Amino acid sequence: MEPHETIQRWWDEDASVYDDSVGHAISDPVEAAAWRHALEVILPDPVARVLDIGTGTGSLALLIAELGHAVTGLDLSEGMLARARVKADEAGASIVFVHGRAEEPPAGPFDAVVERHVLWTLPDPVTTLRAWRSVTRPGGRLVLLEGSWGGDGPFVAVADLAAQAFERLYGIGGHHHEAYPSGLSLPLQNVSSPMPFVEAVADAGWERLRLGRLRDVEWAIEHRQPWPLGTLTHRPRFAIIADAPA
Repeated sequence: MEPHETIQRWWDEDASVYDDSVGHAISDPVEAAAWRHALEVILPDPVARVLDIGTGTGSLALLIAELGHAVTGLDLSEGMLARARVKADEAGASIVFVHGRAEEPPAGPFDAVVERHVLWTLPDPVTTLRAWRSVTRPGGRLVLLEGSWGGDGPFVAVADLAAQAFERLYGIGGHHHEAYPSGLSLPLQNVSSPMPFVEAVADAGWERLRLGRLRDVEWAIEHRQPWPLGTLTHRPRFAIIADAPA
């Protein structure tokens, strides 16, 4: 089976439980407010044409549309897109959802290309970032919303084990339906620094790179979990912003 087929099947099967995990659905009002503020600061002024790559169940796309932008959501998983369409219909949001690979974005030009927690899942991040640049208007914006998923500091493994114990105590299920497929070559998986993301963006030809921590989002996600899970599962989150060459 090709890597993309493996990845697509995994996300199709995960669609039924994806929104159950903290930080995925952005259903908590405080968390949504934190994300809304971050997006308002980061994105161009409305109305911008925004491509949300790896839109999943549409959580971020809905917030972007709420801010007044014209949103297209792209995802490899039809299972995820089915849930995104239902959520958009319920919210009365006019979002265009497209089934396809991140490496093959729909034709633009878009004013901004956004992704959240997607780039680490891709086998060839630099080539993919070049494809995104090709559908972005000159001077348009790239927004990566990622994190140090490998953790930060020397005691990450201990904290993760403790978090698993507390999750069992509280009866909290896993973050996904099963472990992510093994054997895939994913250069940005489990990184502990934004540096590899920054280097990939620069190598793909984007300009004027900027980096900012999403501290309000981190705080909101941490404080909506029962003690001490928020502290134990904390991961630094950041936005990397860059411009397409003019």
